[in-house]
Amino acid sequence: MKQKIIRVTTVPVSLKGLLKGQLKYMSKYYTVIGVSSGGDALKDVHKQEGVPVIAVELTRKITPIKDLKSVYNLYKVFKKEKPFIVHSHTPKAGTAAMLAAKLAGVPHRLHTIAGLPLLEATGIKRTILNLVEKITYACATKIYPNSFGLQDIIINEKFTNKNKLKVIGKGSSNGIDTNHFNPNLYSAEDNLNLRTKLGFTAEDVVFTFVGRLVADKGINELIAAFKKLSETQQKAKLLLVGTFETELDPLHKETLDFINSSNNIVNVGWQEDVRPYFAISNALTFPSYREGFPNVVMQAGAMKLYSIVTDINGCNEIIQEGINGTIIPVKDADALHAKMLQFYEQKDSLYNPNTCREVLVKNYERSYIWEQLRKEYESLEKNKLHSNS
Repeated sequence: MKQKIIRVTTVPVSLKGLLKGQLKYMSKYYTVIGVSSGGDALKDVHKQEGVPVIAVELTRKITPIKDLKSVYNLYKVFKKEKPFIVHSHTPKAGTAAMLAAKLAGVPHRLHTIAGLPLLEATGIKRTILNLVEKITYACATKIYPNSFGLQDIIINEKFTNKNKLKVIGKGSSNGIDTNHFNPNLYSAEDNLNLRTKLGFTAEDVVFTFVGRLVADKGINELIAAFKKLSETQQKAKLLLVGTFETELDPLHKETLDFINSSNNIVNVGWQEDVRPYFAISNALTFPSYREGFPNVVMQAGAMKLYSIVTDINGCNEIIQEGINGTIIPVKDADALHAKMLQFYEQKDSLYNPNTCREVLVKNYERSYIWEQLRKEYESLEKNKLHSNS
């Protein structure tokens, strides 16, 4: 009889996107249940992954009364289902699921850390978030940072002891499907057609950002750097693929004004499939302040793009300086401009596109990450058998 594993995320889009294919793969070896907030997106997870799903309302914000209700509802699910493992992702799901799983007596309580939003917080908010983080780790039996840099931060912040921590494979929560992210799927004609549709010419040098258009992603610095670049380089263009979040982390007014007024910036909004946009790009610009293990940087590399990234965990593990990209200091618009200018002027001699892809295929292929996680689950199973013998 297969052991039962429950995977928990705050919102279903994380099960559907962040962990795409993983639940289906694991269901060959275990009985897998997906738990997240309800709605059509959770039904999509059931269709996509072929596993049963259970809706438990979870919020992304700090809402004490709702959060306690979430813990109680998760507790009821875990007592009924009696899983061998509860494995959570995303901050709020981690706290609620780990606490509920501990109360329910679940033997293996696993939480993956894919970034620490609290690092940018200050004052009383930081104190509260630190406490919540420590509670999550205390309730878990194992913590999986999805990068080695993140593991170091957790140790330095004294959130938990080193013995509870482990990075699966070489990092990343779900790896990357390099057959899916492959520039050979797009012909020169396809690319020219899309460039033309967006108002780019074949000769334009297109820098691309994919992600939420918020301050934490370094968009203020990116726009400042690009503004300076576009004043001297006529064929420099900036492609933004993502949506603004005006409530949680808004951009500066001058940033928004320039995005809206510049003829050299195209914003296509959120896209279900980002590959065509990578295919028409020359380089990824990703000046984020903090990440876990950024999928965007892996995707761009698999699409043979050179990446300009900040010196933060995840980014500085995927990018090897001068090989598949370059690394700049955080919050440094001048350094970003200098590297964008260098790429603009020297792109033909600066890097080998095939090498960018080879680095990703070798280290972060999705099937490799899945296999490493399955081996981790199996080791927990063996430990249980050993302890019972």
